[in-house]
Amino acid sequence: MPAKSKAQQKAAGAALAAKRGEIKKSELKGASRQMVDSMSENQLEEFASTKRKGLPAHKEKAD
Repeated sequence: MPAKSKAQQKAAGAALAAKRGEIKKSELKGASRQMVDSMSENQLEEFASTKRKGLPAHKEKAD
């Protein structure tokens, strides 16, 4: 499943880096900290590899 926004794609990239040991998990904030625990490396790769062109900056909230 591709990322729905640029913010989600960026958070997935940070979480993926932490999962691979490239950065410390303690350096993560917000959504990326939750993503590293709740998603597999494959899921994070899919989100992080989403092309950013055409994505909104942030996902609209559903009411």
